[in-house]
Amino acid sequence: MNYPNGKPYRKNSAIDGGKKTAAFSNIEYGGRGMSLEKDIEHSNTFYLKSDIAVIHKKPTPVQIVNVNYPKRSKAVINEAYFRTPSTTDYNGVYQGYYIDFEAKETKNKTSFPLNNIHDHQVEHMKNAYQQKGIVFLMIRFKTLDEVYLLPYSKFEVFWKRYKD
Repeated sequence: MNYPNGKPYRKNSAIDGGKKTAAFSNIEYGGRGMSLEKDIEHSNTFYLKSDIAVIHKKPTPVQIVNVNYPKRSKAVINEAYFRTPSTTDYNGVYQGYYIDFEAKETKNKTSFPLNNIHDHQVEHMKNAYQQKGIVFLMIRFKTLDEVYLLPYSKFEVFWKRYKD
């Protein structure tokens, strides 16, 4: 899958013509590569700036119960809980069409475990799809460094088989 500007996805790696230099002798591996979420946010920013689409990550609904205010500018949430189960990760509008999708990553090489998707998420995707929304799953296979887009219509077949 390419970035929206047409450039192919590449891992964060130094391209120096194969030469080893002192600048690369102390490489830190903690932040290797971009997460799927960062890649999607990068694409969504491009879509917004290019006036192609408006897509945002949906916040998880949280009910705050207790807040400590040691200073007005440094409030600390001490207790909170999830108000309702979240639906999907992203939604927005693309050329007049509602778009809604779930983004997942897996370390598996040949399959994606459907138990990573919840019934309430599938119900939400089904409802959006029935209203003619553009609905899909975006799945990154981390070990292969590949990303696939699975339209809801195809996912639904797998889901029904999984649930039966």
